[in-house]
Amino acid sequence: MPRGKAKITPVKKGTAGRLFRYIFSHYKARMILVIICIVIAGVSSTGATFFLQRLIDDVITPGMKTGLTAVWPKLVRTVIGMAVIYGAGVVASFLYTRSMATVTQGTLMNFRNDMFDKMQSLPIKYFDTHAHGDIMSTYTNDTDAIRQLIGQSLPMVTQSVLTIIAIAFMMLYYSFWLSLLVALSIVLMLRVARKYAAASSKYMMRQQISLAKEEGFVEEMMEGTKVIKVFCHEGESKKDFLKINEQLFEDSNEANKAGNVLMPILSNMGNLMYVLIAFVGAIMVFEGATNVGFSDFGLMTAGIIISYLGMARQLSQTIGQISMQVPMIAMGIAGAGRVFELIDQEPEKDDGYVTLVRCKKGEDGSLVETKEKTDLWAWKHFHKADGTTTYTMLKGDIELEHVDFGYTPEKQVLYDVSLYAKPGQKIAFVGATGAGKTTITNLINRFYDIPDGKIRYDGININKIRKPDLRHSLGIVLQDVNLFTGTVMENIRYGRLDATDEECIAAAKLANADDFITRLPDGYDTMLTANGAQLSQGQRQLISIARAAVADPPAMILDEATSSIDTRTEALVQKGMDNLMKGRTVFVIAHRLSTVRNSDAIMVLDHGHIIERGTHEQLLEQRGTYYQLYTGAFELE
Repeated sequence: MPRGKAKITPVKKGTAGRLFRYIFSHYKARMILVIICIVIAGVSSTGATFFLQRLIDDVITPGMKTGLTAVWPKLVRTVIGMAVIYGAGVVASFLYTRSMATVTQGTLMNFRNDMFDKMQSLPIKYFDTHAHGDIMSTYTNDTDAIRQLIGQSLPMVTQSVLTIIAIAFMMLYYSFWLSLLVALSIVLMLRVARKYAAASSKYMMRQQISLAKEEGFVEEMMEGTKVIKVFCHEGESKKDFLKINEQLFEDSNEANKAGNVLMPILSNMGNLMYVLIAFVGAIMVFEGATNVGFSDFGLMTAGIIISYLGMARQLSQTIGQISMQVPMIAMGIAGAGRVFELIDQEPEKDDGYVTLVRCKKGEDGSLVETKEKTDLWAWKHFHKADGTTTYTMLKGDIELEHVDFGYTPEKQVLYDVSLYAKPGQKIAFVGATGAGKTTITNLINRFYDIPDGKIRYDGININKIRKPDLRHSLGIVLQDVNLFTGTVMENIRYGRLDATDEECIAAAKLANADDFITRLPDGYDTMLTANGAQLSQGQRQLISIARAAVADPPAMILDEATSSIDTRTEALVQKGMDNLMKGRTVFVIAHRLSTVRNSDAIMVLDHGHIIERGTHEQLLEQRGTYYQLYTGAFELE
């Protein structure tokens, strides 16, 4: 298992811009409304400062000399103006908050839909090379980081930036010299913020990766709980988890330190700026300094200084609020980067153009495509050269010609493999683990494409057949059974979604699964959860076999299909399996040689080579590897 610090993958340049474009592409009208409301809210938070200055200089100061009655009209107008400004800000804040809630959750829904859609198109290789817990973390932790970015950080930062701009104009309006003093302080604050923001972004990405690694480890341990307990590996598992969790703590701690230290620093720098403005402003008032700004005020007044101090306080607090969002922004962009990384994965390539269609025989005996539900299927082959279309009956005739293959360029698995299976034949593969048995079946399904050689299906190169159509013509029963949350009937119907209840029950009877299913608490309506944990391994395998039976394909692949079934259950299943295989082309992978005795041909593989082939009797007569395996001189590993 991988240990050590999480490798930092830099966030792709332009991720933030792409995220905003993604949001606008789905919620353009709402985002325009949000921006308008944020502008109103930002202006209202600073507009009241103007009324505060008027209140002091035009109402309170003169009123102290003339009395309240003389300044009462001005007082009412000023207070009403302040109330209107604040009221507009409250309404605008309410509207954009509600709108952003819809935008946030809608964006997450769209992200999850896009990710799941992409996952359905990804090749098997992607899931073989990526930890499932890491992928799950993209759906949970990374989307939650995006939620905080869109729902909290984005509106707050936008409003804060607009507030800063409004405050800057108000400050220049009142005093150029004090604004220059503030500008110098802000430059210093921004330099500090930039330094810690960069560090925070780096550690936030590392934190997301470490979190994904921990989730992947926990998922792996949960799936292997029985193995852990059988081999008393709890202590070692705990040690491994502590190492990963410690790394997550270190990365999270560094990320939070870099982000959280910024607010106190900026807050104290803001306090120093506040004191400096108060000191300089007080001197200007007492000395009767002429105010230099864009206003029409002649001298610096108490109202201007009080208003200016309020704006300085608001400015430093606003910058502090932005700094507090820096970690969330960094985490959100890091999460968006991982989400886009999944969405941008190359889908499974499919250059096939031959499709599988239902057909019937015309009056002249030729195949005719039909929309009716028939038992005949044909390969529809459009020939680009002359523009004609031909139909080839789906029979299950499969042939491999000089196939070479390796999962990686460095390690070849199959060497010059050639074999054929005529319709209705049963072909068995035997050999040690890693000999290449399952690899051959993966190639027939086009889970992987071959670099050299050809595989033909009913005489057609499978590279020309669309993958969904190819796989629709093949049934497969794996050693590792996957049952989904739902009823037993729904799990059987997974093989063919339009199958009736009667057809599903018939398939279960064919697989000899009907007997135990009818004894379940709710029969075929029994709810299965946690991969059918309430069933035995053999019962789960029987449902898997029934699922393949209801699909009723012309060709089937049985990959160690009975390896998890006890001897008594295997005897019951074997008869059903024989019925299931009747009239179909079948590829069987088995360690129990008793299950392949009646095969039409047995292929003995060793390190990617077919070293022997023939019927059970022929191979025994050769007295080679198969004979040694059958008599017990050798054992499969």
